[in-house]
Amino acid sequence: MRYFIELSYNGKAYHGWQNQPNAISVQEVLEKALSTLLRESIEIVGAGRTDAGVHAKQMFAHFDTNDEFSLEDLIYKLNSFLPKDVAIQNIFEVPNDAHARFDAISRSYIYRISLTKNVFDYDYSYNFKLPLDFHAMNKACKVLFEYEDFKCFSRSNTDVKTYNCEIMSAEWKQEQNMLVFSITANRFLRNMVRAIVGTMIDIGLGKISIEQFHDIIKSKDRTNAGASVPGHGLYLTNITYPNHIVK
Repeated sequence: MRYFIELSYNGKAYHGWQNQPNAISVQEVLEKALSTLLRESIEIVGAGRTDAGVHAKQMFAHFDTNDEFSLEDLIYKLNSFLPKDVAIQNIFEVPNDAHARFDAISRSYIYRISLTKNVFDYDYSYNFKLPLDFHAMNKACKVLFEYEDFKCFSRSNTDVKTYNCEIMSAEWKQEQNMLVFSITANRFLRNMVRAIVGTMIDIGLGKISIEQFHDIIKSKDRTNAGASVPGHGLYLTNITYPNHIVK
């Protein structure tokens, strides 16, 4: 039988979601907890990969087991067993062919930029001291809808077959002393959101124009785009699935 897990995590202590040989990951911590509680070797498949330091308000993963157990009890035991920075919201049975990664319809992220020095937000937003042209950055959001190939924002040496993504929404909002970038797409390339934000900061600083932003995307060259912003300001916020999998 196949089960979906809905969870959230604070990414500060982790080198991303995916298992790595020499660093702690969220996937590793969750697999160890499940394997211990279910008394069998459990492997989980996540809806995607988040980089080191990136947080998730909502993440899904799936695992298979033939053991019978109380879902409510397993959720309780996992939350007791897992470290304080990983929380399980739900576990539910799904069709055996349901896939946490490949069946996802869309994924949403936010990126938080703090415009003032805030000691309580230091680890959870990017503190940026220079003034930014908020309206120019929102104009750049509209440019994203005109393209599908976003190779210029992808990490080099990635193993993807295509750099095409369908961006469904993108917007900057100012919430008091915080700039918040929201973006939703059917899929994202590795490092894509952080590279987009870094390039839009250059637009907000007046270093590049909207016309140059077009040229950067058309170039399909990562070296033409801006620097990637730090991971600790990025949050995976929502993943959607067909109704027969997640209602």
